[in-house]
Amino acid sequence: MTSFKKALLYGFLTWLIVFIVGFMAFVVHDSNRPLFESIMAVAATTVSMFFAVCYFKKVESNFLKEGVFLGIVFYLVNILIDLPLFLLGGPMQTTFGAYMSDIGITYLLFFSVTIGVGYVLEKGK
Repeated sequence: MTSFKKALLYGFLTWLIVFIVGFMAFVVHDSNRPLFESIMAVAATTVSMFFAVCYFKKVESNFLKEGVFLGIVFYLVNILIDLPLFLLGGPMQTTFGAYMSDIGITYLLFFSVTIGVGYVLEKGK
């Protein structure tokens, strides 16, 4: 782990930026759900790629391991911030199963991004 604090910060920023995008795009949530879902996936992928690149600038070795670590942090931070909003009496009430099948599954893209970056860097050394 190059920097746990930095990984947490970047994880939080991925959540915050994607949340802001979702808030702004929510006007099409009901009228054009596929568009909303596409916007969210593109936002999450773009933001996670940006912060993965920022994180890996300081990584000197064990790139693949760092990619797995960063993916876990991004995933857990996003899920843990979301849970109170979606499950514990927050404004966007849903069931855990519905949350995981809609949002939780989308957050798996963090692993694709961070492990992918780690893999490419590992092969390039």
